[in-house]
Amino acid sequence: YRCSPDTFSLVFLFNLCPQIDDKEFDIPQVDTPPTLESILSELEEEEEPFLLEDTCMLNTDNIDAHSCDTSSLASSDSGDPAHLKRKKKTMDVNTTVHGSVLRHSLLKGISAQIVSAADKVDAGLPTAITVSGVIVVGTSHGLALVFDTNQALRLCLGTKTTGAEFGAVSALTINHDCSRLLCGFAKGQITMWDLANGKLLRTITDAHPPGTAILHVKFTDDPTLAVCNDSGGSVFELAFRRVMGMRSCDSRCLFSGSKGEVCCIEPLRAPSDFRDHPITHYSLLAMASLTKILVIGLKPSLKVWMTFPYSKSDPSSVPQLAWQFVPVQKIVNPILAFCKGDTVHFLLVKKEESGTIHVIKQRQLQISCDIISLSWINSRTLVLVDSHEKLQVLDRPSQEVLEIMDLEQVQLVYNSRHFKSLATGGNVSQALALVGEKACYQSVSSYAGQIIYLGTKSAHIMTLRTWRERIDCLLKQENFVEALSLAWSFHEGTAKAVVGMFGDPVKRKGVVGDKMVEILFQFTEHALRKCPEQGKIQVMEQHFHDVIPVLVDYCLLLQRLDLLFNQLYARLVENVVAKGVFLELLESYIVADRLGHLTTPIMRDLLAHYHGNGMMDSLERCIVHLDVTSLDIQQVVKVCWDNQLYDAMIYVFNSGMNDYITPLEVTVKLKMNVFFLLFEFSFWTDEEVVMGNKVLVYISCCLAGRAYPLGDIPEDLVVQVKNQVFEFLIRLHSVDSSEEEAVFPFIRTLLHFDTREFLNVLAMTFEDFKNDKQALEYQQRIVDILLQVMVDNPDFTPSQVGGLFTFLARQLAKPDNTLFVNRKLFDQVLEFLCSPVDDSRHTERQQVLLELLHVGSVVHFDEQRLLTLAEKAKFYQICEFLYEKKHLYDRIIDCYLRDPLRKGEIFSYIHNLLSMPGYSPEEKQTVREKSLQRIQELVTLDPYKSADLVVFHFSEEVQQIISELQVRESPHLQTILSEDLDLHDLLLDLLCRFAPQKLLTFLQTSQHYRLEEAVQITEKYHHSEATAFLLEKKGDVHGAFTVLLETLTEKLSLLSSVIDGSGGEDGGEEEQQRDMDSNLTRVEDSLNNIIDLCHRSSHNLTQQQREALWFPLLETMMASQKLVKGVSAKQTSEVLKELTMKVLNSMSSFISLPAIIQRILQDPVYGRGKLSEIQGLILGMLDTFNYEQTLLETTTSLLNHDLHWSLAHLHAAVTRGLHPRQDHCNICLQQYKRRQDSAEEIIVFSCGHLYHFQCLQQKGCGWGVSEQQQQWSCYKCSSSQGGRAMPTTELKRGRSTSLAQTRVTSVHHDADAQTQRKKVFVETTLDLQQEQSWDQLRCLYRGPSRLSILSELSHCHGHEKTGPLITAQPGTENFQLKLAPPPMVEE
Repeated sequence: YRCSPDTFSLVFLFNLCPQIDDKEFDIPQVDTPPTLESILSELEEEEEPFLLEDTCMLNTDNIDAHSCDTSSLASSDSGDPAHLKRKKKTMDVNTTVHGSVLRHSLLKGISAQIVSAADKVDAGLPTAITVSGVIVVGTSHGLALVFDTNQALRLCLGTKTTGAEFGAVSALTINHDCSRLLCGFAKGQITMWDLANGKLLRTITDAHPPGTAILHVKFTDDPTLAVCNDSGGSVFELAFRRVMGMRSCDSRCLFSGSKGEVCCIEPLRAPSDFRDHPITHYSLLAMASLTKILVIGLKPSLKVWMTFPYSKSDPSSVPQLAWQFVPVQKIVNPILAFCKGDTVHFLLVKKEESGTIHVIKQRQLQISCDIISLSWINSRTLVLVDSHEKLQVLDRPSQEVLEIMDLEQVQLVYNSRHFKSLATGGNVSQALALVGEKACYQSVSSYAGQIIYLGTKSAHIMTLRTWRERIDCLLKQENFVEALSLAWSFHEGTAKAVVGMFGDPVKRKGVVGDKMVEILFQFTEHALRKCPEQGKIQVMEQHFHDVIPVLVDYCLLLQRLDLLFNQLYARLVENVVAKGVFLELLESYIVADRLGHLTTPIMRDLLAHYHGNGMMDSLERCIVHLDVTSLDIQQVVKVCWDNQLYDAMIYVFNSGMNDYITPLEVTVKLKMNVFFLLFEFSFWTDEEVVMGNKVLVYISCCLAGRAYPLGDIPEDLVVQVKNQVFEFLIRLHSVDSSEEEAVFPFIRTLLHFDTREFLNVLAMTFEDFKNDKQALEYQQRIVDILLQVMVDNPDFTPSQVGGLFTFLARQLAKPDNTLFVNRKLFDQVLEFLCSPVDDSRHTERQQVLLELLHVGSVVHFDEQRLLTLAEKAKFYQICEFLYEKKHLYDRIIDCYLRDPLRKGEIFSYIHNLLSMPGYSPEEKQTVREKSLQRIQELVTLDPYKSADLVVFHFSEEVQQIISELQVRESPHLQTILSEDLDLHDLLLDLLCRFAPQKLLTFLQTSQHYRLEEAVQITEKYHHSEATAFLLEKKGDVHGAFTVLLETLTEKLSLLSSVIDGSGGEDGGEEEQQRDMDSNLTRVEDSLNNIIDLCHRSSHNLTQQQREALWFPLLETMMASQKLVKGVSAKQTSEVLKELTMKVLNSMSSFISLPAIIQRILQDPVYGRGKLSEIQGLILGMLDTFNYEQTLLETTTSLLNHDLHWSLAHLHAAVTRGLHPRQDHCNICLQQYKRRQDSAEEIIVFSCGHLYHFQCLQQKGCGWGVSEQQQQWSCYKCSSSQGGRAMPTTELKRGRSTSLAQTRVTSVHHDADAQTQRKKVFVETTLDLQQEQSWDQLRCLYRGPSRLSILSELSHCHGHEKTGPLITAQPGTENFQLKLAPPPMVEE
């Protein structure tokens, strides 16, 4: 049976396989087993011919009737109801829905015949499968079963005898015209079959080394060329020839397994549409070894185009290769996908114009699984299988997983036996055998958009579903929301793995839109049918809350409001609950301006429902967002008036009738009536306040050209509306007014409601008046009315009138002011602004008056009177303005000091005035005098800024300032004095009195005080630490020691008294403990100060002078231990013992241990006591001695070892021979032996460069006193670093010279030995060489030497370490010196 390629399109589907369930994987039991002949000759009744159809021409009406839908882990294509419910709860509505992307079908006919062949004719189990125009299944007994597209067995190639000789079929391949089949066997043979007649054409036994199994055999696009891969890891090219009727096969090794075992090969085979692609002329072959990927070209000659190493992965991971032609930027080129482990790499292969192959790495794909199979199903979609037999469908551009499916039921066939080459004795490497555990190369075959998987008893095919199928799968499971989401992604062109869709966007949207309308109808019917008929109303409402928003959203997206308001709403109205939920949910869409027009029936039902349920606020929000043409204005206005929906009423009048005045007339008149009724009670209800605020905002919007409550007034109506509102406000009387009505009722009512806010509305409106003459006239008219209504009217409070005056002042203060106000009225405004009685809005009134002054509006008023008013009202900024105008700058200082808000600015003001030009000397002098008068206040305000001021401007008056401050004993005097070098003694006195904590710091940092006077001052105020510091600085160490020792004695006495006092009291134990801890801390600090003093001084003292320091300190500490006795003082006694040991450790570096012991024994405190009392001190000192002795021995050993090591390496470096890199001079480039008849001196550097002595001299690379002492540097090395020769001092810093240099003389002996040369050491320079060798030693010695470590430790702790028992200092608590025996000296 011959299959012509013209018979098939690119994609064929097994779409007529009968639907089965999981139990049908096995052949059912029957009474009479059928024979193989009956199976092969009969077609099942329900089976129809299996046709290959083009994807775009598929008939999808009955496509699911013959497919096997399986459980999917990442799609909704599952038949498990519990799984569906669980998935629905956790599904995120924002995630993209893909549905069931793959159709999984069981090839029932082929599966049944595979099982039957194994059982009836002993064909063996299936081992390999391949698909092209036919499907071929290889078996373990060496047979190849060929099936046509109807799943009928057409050929059975091979015999069991052949199978016994060759072993199992391990690999299969079909050429592109479906005329030849190559079979590879487990024992290494390869056979070629004619698929037209089943004839054996070739049996190849010598194509590769014997004893290895065939892992892969692949045809290329050239039918005479194939490649194979054996279990030895080698790859061979098979070239088929036919000469004189004789068929032959030539084999060529492409890759040897000895260089790395290849376990996967994949030639680039172009589909029929791309057979003429220029890349096909190279016959590319991809090979995957255990460590890298190779892409080679077989034509026109063998050439390696690319190698790519793997990233680090599991050794057991299976390499995968897959080619696919992919359109990239409108150009179709092949892409190689490959992986090993969890990362898929993509390589774009393209041919350059020059004829070379260019490989471009694309974005890689990371998967959290171990991939064992990789296949393309179209140019954008890959299908992976992981080691857990989970199939994943991935979209390559987005790297998104579209579906996960479980293949466990397929029971994949693995190729482990062939990778281990068990049929030939298992002679394979461990690495290849490990990979073979997961290898299933021959169980997966892809062709023209479909993938076939071979199981142990069945064959399965995976194809992409059409877009309609994917939607229908979700509809069958009643997943309407997911179905609509998927359909919308098809509509917008964002869906992945789409099959069967129009390319034209208009046609696509039309077809998908019709499908979505159909789904919406189904969803509505389903929702009404599934609504619970009984139970809580909340359950029914929630049911429709889950449905109706979806219907509305997709109708809006499809722009099908007719569908929503006519057909769908007509069905929902049948259910009362659904109708109510629908109408209530419309609010959110209307308010969001997604829905602006409602049909008349919908609007009528909306009004009735909202009104009937008391949802008036919601109704108002809806009305102001709806198109007014969809409203029944008469009905809406009536509802608004009846329910006080003022926003909606205003919107309807404005938008529906262009009437902006009627709402004002009605609402303000209503407020007028309410005001007159409630005026005697002087309060407004909450409803009236809300209405009044709305009126104010409405007036503001109308005057500003904005619509209320949102939007803008049409441009052609802006001026007209503004004029209408002004005319309304200035009306003398309202319509139908009574005789009792006062004039200007509308303005009067708004002023009574909220004077300040109404005036703010007018102020904002007046801001926009520029060149509008009509508006300016309205402005003057309104101001006149305001004055007429409010001034001298007892109905308004003084605060309200004051608000009017502030408003007027702001208007008058504008630069372009055109308002006119008479003089008398302006006097009233001025009196109000400067009223000292009214404290309300003080800052605002001052600011308003200041603005008036700046624009010059009050220049005609009496300035003296205004100044008096401002001082009474405490308007200090006004006073400053007037004083500055009169050049009375000294009085401005008083203004700043009195103003609590601007006190801090006084320093900047004084500094600027005294520093800047433009002020006369007399004016500056008055300011200086005023500043000196108020210096006390300035210093109190900020002493530091005052000090700066004194330094810059009052340096000559320092004594006067000090006298002023001393009279008042100001604690801030020190800040002033610190700036004058002659007054440090006085400053020192002030520090002792007011800031003793800063005294010592000052003494340590300052150098401008007199020592004698300073000592007297500190002694006067009993600051012992400062006194000791000064005495030490003076050179009187014993005096300083005496002062500190007295302080320590006092603190020890105080500690003893605290202990004695605590023994007789029962209460307050916590407080007593705190006192005791505080005293101990003070004792310890005082002791540390004395020890530091002794440390600093002992180096410069004689032994007798040292003893005069340390022994009194030791005696004081030992005597203190006798003062603390008893149970209550046990903790204190321990602390004092530790402190005494600290003194002993510290003094041991300066006083010999025998002297210390003798002094302790002579002490009367210990002399009359028992030895046990000083046992601790004696043992501690002995431990100190042992520790020091061990430390000394260890350090000496370390030093000796380091010295021996350094000298040994130095000797080796100096005596090492030098090996030149070349035999010519690096300067003249001639042989180092230029002339045979003369001797020449040669200089060789340790860097390997060789030079003639004369050449180096000419380049100036030597330096030295004489020729015998001359030193050289390598010319090439020093030149590469930017210079030539350098002096020795530079060598220590740089490394441009070599590490060693030697002058060598080449001596010529006789004519018979002209080529022989002898190196004679003429001169060896060791000084420079030693220095350079030390550099080399430092490079060789990794890390610092032990000597340097000890040196650093001694430097770090030298200022405080006086003995080995000293307490660890902060930062070194964790440091421990571990002593070890001296190391053995290297021989």
